Amino acid sequence: QVQLVESGGGLVQPGGSLRLSCAASGRIFRINIMGWFRQAPGKQRDLVAVSGVSTNYADSVKGRFTISRDNAKNTVYLQMNSLKPEDTATYYCYALVVSSQTSAPQVYWGQGTQVTVSA
Repeated sequence: QVQLVESGGGLVQPGGSLRLSCAASGRIFRINIMGWFRQAPGKQRDLVAVSGVSTNYADSVKGRFTISRDNAKNTVYLQMNSLKPEDTATYYCYALVVSSQTSAPQVYWGQGTQVTVSA
């Protein structure tokens, strides 16, 4: 089993910044992809940014958010700048993990961390 633990959410004013962190632990042979999704109340869970062979961002966060990984620590970060009220959501960490040389990749999710952008 693999656990993803997120941190760094909170309340911030419009134009402010936050940095989210997500650390993976457990039975990990290799992490193929790590990333972030978000879900606002009453809406579907949408991709924010993912980092694998390449890095991809939602159009709505390009130029404002930056995803990075520390592979030695099995950790992914999301630096969020110029935050807007519409960025308010629960942010979920995502990882596609291979647990052994013979196992297939499996998807894991974190418990979510709340980001609220409000004056």
